[in-house]
Amino acid sequence: MTGDAVVATAPPADRTGALLSVRDLTVRFPTRRGPATVVAGVSFDVQPGRTLAIVGESGSGKSVSTLAITGLLAGTSAQVSGSAVLEGTELIGAGEGTLRRIRGNRIGMVFQDPMTALNPVLTVGRQITESMRTHLGLSRAEARDRAVELLGLVGIPDPARRLDDYPHRFSGGMRQRVMIAIGLACSPDLLVADEATTALDVTTQAQIVELVLRLQQELGMAVLWITHDLGVVARIAHRVAVMYAGRILEEADTDALFAQPRHPYTNGLLGALPLAGRPSEELATIPGMPPDPTALPIGCVFHPRCGQRRDARCATEAPPLREAAPGHLVRSFYDDPDPVRAGSVAALPGDAA
Repeated sequence: MTGDAVVATAPPADRTGALLSVRDLTVRFPTRRGPATVVAGVSFDVQPGRTLAIVGESGSGKSVSTLAITGLLAGTSAQVSGSAVLEGTELIGAGEGTLRRIRGNRIGMVFQDPMTALNPVLTVGRQITESMRTHLGLSRAEARDRAVELLGLVGIPDPARRLDDYPHRFSGGMRQRVMIAIGLACSPDLLVADEATTALDVTTQAQIVELVLRLQQELGMAVLWITHDLGVVARIAHRVAVMYAGRILEEADTDALFAQPRHPYTNGLLGALPLAGRPSEELATIPGMPPDPTALPIGCVFHPRCGQRRDARCATEAPPLREAAPGHLVRSFYDDPDPVRAGSVAALPGDAA
């Protein structure tokens, strides 16, 4: 979603200028209890050279959305609908040949756990050069030279020697750097980083974030950053989409979202974020648990956990995603949110005592 777009109840159909434009993405999985809707009508844009962060609790649909966009749910029971256009190429429903030409080439990917994402029986050099030889037609020697450059670019010392090492010989942070080198191998237009720093210690996490920021500036690539860590989001993202129960509840430029969050769920996430100078006992909590995707609540999906719900409308009518301020989208009926009351859920008429 562009920052200056004007919308009424949903992101606009105009995709002008977007590198990746996603509209009404829905993903369902059949289960014994009925269909589980894990992504429900999600729409967003990623602009060239900019970072969109998608944030939310585990199970909110963040990672499944990216898997659907890149065709990595093929061969599963997932039922995917909607649209994801990468500069004129529709990805949803595209053939495997089209997706293979895009994955690793125009879209680079970095996954959460490099120890499982990397092949333990192949050297890191072999894994970095594979996509370059496939997509760019480089010779073995040319691809190896480029791989040495990439390892140096991501900050791995003595890259020519380390190229022939296996993944287990690298630390967790270094393995993640190798994953970034693989993602950058073909100079992609878009880097998708799915919880890329979650398994790392704080120091290494900061180093990886700084690395991605530097590479983005040097290479001009767009980044789709999937995380539950708002601290990382504040550092790396230009724009933020907040997901819950498969839906985007709020989307705004990063500064606007942190300065004036407009959805109670976003308020709750920010209230639970440790800040310098704020005692830990003052951290807010969001009561309850995310809903079962096979039995989503009627009305607003967040209302059973919401400390600001005001009337029965929240429990009976689903609010649309609308523009509450220029470029600031929110899925709520109300324009004057207050900070979430930690541990408190307001009673609605008709609730059981």
